[in-house]
Amino acid sequence: MPRSDCDVLVVGAGVSGLTTAVCLAEAGLRVTILAAAPPAETTSSVAGAIWGPHLVEDSPRTARWALVTLAELREFAADPATGVRAATGVVAARGAPPAGAPAAVEQPPDWLRELGGVPCPADSLPTGFAPGWRYRAPLVRMPAYLGYLHARFEAAGGRTEAGMARSLTGAAAGHGAQAVVNCTGSGARDLASDQAVRVFRGQVVVAENPGVTEFFIGLPDAKTELVYLFPHGDILVLGGTEVADDWNPQPVPGVAERILRDCAAIDPRVAGARVLGHRVGLRPFRPRVRLEAEPPGAAQAEPPGTARAGHESGPAVVHNYGHGGAGVTLSWGCAREAAALVTHAL
Repeated sequence: MPRSDCDVLVVGAGVSGLTTAVCLAEAGLRVTILAAAPPAETTSSVAGAIWGPHLVEDSPRTARWALVTLAELREFAADPATGVRAATGVVAARGAPPAGAPAAVEQPPDWLRELGGVPCPADSLPTGFAPGWRYRAPLVRMPAYLGYLHARFEAAGGRTEAGMARSLTGAAAGHGAQAVVNCTGSGARDLASDQAVRVFRGQVVVAENPGVTEFFIGLPDAKTELVYLFPHGDILVLGGTEVADDWNPQPVPGVAERILRDCAAIDPRVAGARVLGHRVGLRPFRPRVRLEAEPPGAAQAEPPGTARAGHESGPAVVHNYGHGGAGVTLSWGCAREAAALVTHAL
């Protein structure tokens, strides 16, 4: 029999699911999160993670969502318990000027100007990088941040259940929910039958921090991989990879060795750092982020014999997935919009 203590079911417990659930619960709705994996085992927990659009559509709406999130993260940075802090560092492109020639000063992207990005002197960048920009941005220690979001959700009366959803409407009906929000990331490829969803595999190495205080992001090119160093107090998250359509969830030793080698070329102190662990996450990329409410009757059918919830046409279905490498960056902007769609549907 369907339960009667749930207004909205959120499927997925990564940063998008948790943030959406917080917005809904703090608006006074009775919210349940249904997730196959707890927050600490999601792709979100593997992220570096720093505010900045990456591997996501470039559009006015993503810019708007990102700015909403930037404002939230800046407020969180005042409280160490959130896992967010304001950090300074560099993003640099591959390439270098000819010997003796000055580095070209290019215009930074719009999002970098939001962070006060300034060009780096050529001689301040690691060998093989130019141009580069120094800026200050929210840096997020994801295990702590996900824990903060989950605690905030529970404080607002939310509850979390472990389990798999066979269908969105069926799961909502089983919980007596009038609405369901799909925040399943790469899982939406199957759950929402969305073949536009692809994964970009990311692997990182977690090491003891040998004294690194500033982050560094080296952008990839046709011949080289993405490289980054994100210091989080006593640990250092080293990356990275972004391999399209690779669903392997296990760390690959050879990739880990390459990450350590590349990061040591940026900062030689990395070579002597003790490795604490290896993590893999599958970034859920979609050419266009899916943030929308399905028209009535468009949702996938419930399993035979499943009772309907909400109204005659079944529970409202809202999607919030396909954020690529910008899940944290877009999280609050997307969550607020998804929550507004749910409220409107109800």
